[in-house]
Amino acid sequence: MSGKTVTRADLGEAVYHKVGLSRTESSALVESVLTEICDCLASGENVKLSSFGSFVVRSKGLRIGRNPKTGVEVPIEPRRVMVFKPSNVLKARINGLEPDGKD
Repeated sequence: MSGKTVTRADLGEAVYHKVGLSRTESSALVESVLTEICDCLASGENVKLSSFGSFVVRSKGLRIGRNPKTGVEVPIEPRRVMVFKPSNVLKARINGLEPDGKD
């Protein structure tokens, strides 16, 4: 594994090379898509991208946690969390398989 992290700039550059928009337009397009996804998630909507996966917002209730160093119990406030569930197509691609499970 290379360990490289893909940044917004990298995504903009990929759009620039593959789509043929200007660098400025490519960066604006990437930014627009990411902003729309963020806005939908912030408003509590789920985002599903076919052949990629789903971003799901879940609510977690109040629970009791424990400080591992001292053992003192502390309440953990209710909050919303985002979970990503990859599609079967993405899982297969990550594992080097065809989407239907064949090698």
